[in-house]
Amino acid sequence: MFIISCGTILIVLCTVIGGNIPPPPTKPSIPVNKCCEEDELMVNSRCRHFNETNESAWSPVFSDTQGHDNIQVPFIFRIGTPECGPRQYFRINNIPGSPDRLKLLPNGHLRHYYLQNSHKGGEELWDEDVLPEHRFHDYEQGLYCMEKSIHDEELLKVVNFALVCNPIIPSTWKNADFLLRRIIDPTLHTMSLICYIIVAVVHFVLPQLRDLVGNIITTLCICLAIGQISDIVRIFTEFGSPMTFLIADIVMYIILLGAFFWLNSAGYYIWKTFRSRNVFLRITDGRKYCYYSFYVWGCTIIMSLLAIFAHFTLDSTNPTKAPTPIAQGALGWLGTAVFFTPIACTILINIYFYITTMQIINRMSTYGRIHHKMKYSFETFVKLFLVMTICWMFLLLSWLPYNGMYYCYILSNALQAPLMLYICVFSQKRVRFLLRKACCYEKCISSCCRPQESEGPEWGEEMMAMNR
Repeated sequence: MFIISCGTILIVLCTVIGGNIPPPPTKPSIPVNKCCEEDELMVNSRCRHFNETNESAWSPVFSDTQGHDNIQVPFIFRIGTPECGPRQYFRINNIPGSPDRLKLLPNGHLRHYYLQNSHKGGEELWDEDVLPEHRFHDYEQGLYCMEKSIHDEELLKVVNFALVCNPIIPSTWKNADFLLRRIIDPTLHTMSLICYIIVAVVHFVLPQLRDLVGNIITTLCICLAIGQISDIVRIFTEFGSPMTFLIADIVMYIILLGAFFWLNSAGYYIWKTFRSRNVFLRITDGRKYCYYSFYVWGCTIIMSLLAIFAHFTLDSTNPTKAPTPIAQGALGWLGTAVFFTPIACTILINIYFYITTMQIINRMSTYGRIHHKMKYSFETFVKLFLVMTICWMFLLLSWLPYNGMYYCYILSNALQAPLMLYICVFSQKRVRFLLRKACCYEKCISSCCRPQESEGPEWGEEMMAMNR
C-alpha cells in the first residue's frame, strides 16, 4: 500500500514539474523582401498571378557564407520595392554564365557576388570553388527585393533577379590616405618644382654665379625639377596607364641618378681644388663643365641602359618578361637596384671628399680669395649632400609596406626643395647682394629690399663693377 502511494505521489510530481517546463524556443522568421505579392511573379516588368503562366511563384533559397545552398531558414515575405530615398535602384539578373551571382543569406541580407574580369567564361569562373573569395556587396533588408521574372512569354525566358538600391560610396575626399597621395603630394611636388626652377634661374641669369659650381647647381636643380614632373606623372598614372607609369618611373630614376652624379662632380671639383698646389693654373670653367658633363651623362646613360636591360630580360619578378617588350607597372627590383647602387657609391665617395677636404681646410693657416670662395662652395656642397641623401633614404623607406613610411617620404620630398632654395640663394650673402643689385637696388619701392650701406659685395664684385 505504501509503495502504491509513493508511486502515485511521484507520478503527480513529475506531471506538475513537466507541465511547467517551457517549450523549446522557435527560430524567429527572417523577413525576405519580395517585389510582387506572394502568389505573383514578374512578367515583362509587371506583376501577374502565377496561374496566368506556366511557372510557380518565387520561393527564396538561402545560402551560407561558404557557398552552401538550400539552408533551411524560416522566413516571412515583405512585399514591395526597396525604399531607396534619394538613391536610385537598379536591376541585377542572376543568369548562369554572367559575372553576377545573387545569394540570400540566412540573416535575410542579399549578397551580390561579382567578378572583376571575364577573360574566361562565366560558368568556368564560377565553377571554381572560390566563391567566397570573389568580390561581393551585402544589401540589408529594405534595400532590395527579389523576384522571378519572365522576359518573353512565348520563349519562357525565366530568371531570378533583384532590385537593389545603389550602395553608398564613401567619399574619397574624407579619406586621409587619398588626400595625402592624390591631392597634397602633387601640390607639394608643384611647389618643389617652383623652388628648383627659381634656384636654376638665379644661378643661370646672374653672370657672377655662372662659374663651374654655379653651373653644376643649375644643372642639378633642372634634373630635380624634371624628377618632380616625372613623379607627378607617376602619381596620376599609377592605376590607369601601366606603360606611362613605367616610363615615368624610369625617367625619374634616370634623373635622380644624374643629379647624384652632378653632386659627386661638385664634390670632386672642390676636393681637387683644395688639394691643388697652384689653383691659378687651371683650365676654364666652361671646358671643365664639358668634361664633367661627359662623365655625368656617360655614366648615367650606361647605368640606365643596364637597368632597363635587366628589367626586361633578367628580372624574374617582372610578370611581363619575354615575349612582349611592353612592361606593365613599375620598374622591377633588379632594375631599381641597378639605378640605386651607383647612387649609394656616390654617397660613399662624397663622404670621403668631405672628410679629406675638412682635413685640408683645418690645416690651412691662410686663405686666398679663391680658397675663401671655395670654402663657401664646400659648405654649400655639404648642405646639399645632406639634404639629398636624407631624402633619398626616405625614398628607400617608402617602399616598405607601411603608409607611415610613404608619408615621411612625402614630407621629406616637400622639404628638400625649399631647403635647397634657402641653401643656394637666401642663406648666401653674396647671392642676396647680386639679386638686390640686379632686381631692385636703389629703385626698389620696398625699403627692406634695398641694400644696406654697410652691406658690401664679396670676392671682388666691386672690382668687377669698376671694370665695366
